[in-house]
Amino acid sequence: MSHRDPPGIIAPHIPADDWRRAEATGQPVVIVVQTTDHTGRPLSAYLYPLAIASASAIGVFTTVAAFLALLDFAIHTATAIASAAGPIGVGGITFRLARRNSK
Repeated sequence: MSHRDPPGIIAPHIPADDWRRAEATGQPVVIVVQTTDHTGRPLSAYLYPLAIASASAIGVFTTVAAFLALLDFAIHTATAIASAAGPIGVGGITFRLARRNSK
């Protein structure tokens, strides 16, 4: 009788002695495969959209924060320039861009 290996990916789970004895005597080999019943959706179906939504929300918040920081910097810069420039005159009319605190 020729030697044959057990079929499929379950081969490592069948002891070699049992396989050869079943092959020699003609007994059937009963293989029990336990599976779980997948009735629900996999975790990746929830995880990927949640990750994308979180990343986009963080991106929007970061963009708004950067815009507000830039606006704050621009306002402080304009205020500093206006206070340093003093009055500006156009056609005999003088404008003061920033008022000094007077006592």
